Amino acid sequence: MNRIVENNQVTISGEIASGFNFSHELYGENFYIVNVKIRRFSDTCDIIHVMVSDRMIDTDKDFTGECVSVTGQFRSYNKHDGERNILILSVFARDFDLIESEECGNSNIIELDGFVCKEPKYRKTPLGREITDMLLAVNRGYGKSDYIPCITWGRNARFAGNLEVGTRIKVSGRIQSRDYIKRYADGREEERTAYEVSVNKLEVVEDAD
Repeated sequence: MNRIVENNQVTISGEIASGFNFSHELYGENFYIVNVKIRRFSDTCDIIHVMVSDRMIDTDKDFTGECVSVTGQFRSYNKHDGERNILILSVFARDFDLIESEECGNSNIIELDGFVCKEPKYRKTPLGREITDMLLAVNRGYGKSDYIPCITWGRNARFAGNLEVGTRIKVSGRIQSRDYIKRYADGREEERTAYEVSVNKLEVVEDAD
């Protein structure tokens, strides 16, 4: 049981940036999505979706601008939108605690232990920066898995680009949000936000079993 919990750990703190929007009900417990704004060292911000139970906080109140500390897991699910599936990513809160503003250090730490489930894509930017995109399957329990997009840079990108599907790896880094423009063949454009793990440490795990 501990292995399932420990393979997906998130700790964030930041500013509540929205109200609570109802997500779903499960066994009489209501879950809501709230946005948390986390400032980077570069002074830009990531907006992270957090899923929280109404048993943890009064979701009828507006806490926008308050500081919060959250621990939990980064989870995914597929949302059907017309003819396409959208991968929705959010932090599932195990603890959701309001904190004083002076205690709000804008923390953003994630550690994952999972399996490469799609061939990594190595590329270079026009300025020559090396990047590899990966999709990591992280087992949750009850036969379920979360599918987490990860992005690596520099020498980690060169290393990750050669990983085979099925390789078990551990990664650590931060959750980031990134805005981009989706362009369609008919000329339409749509502004979207991608969520991914920006990896700063990566290692291959050799399974003893």
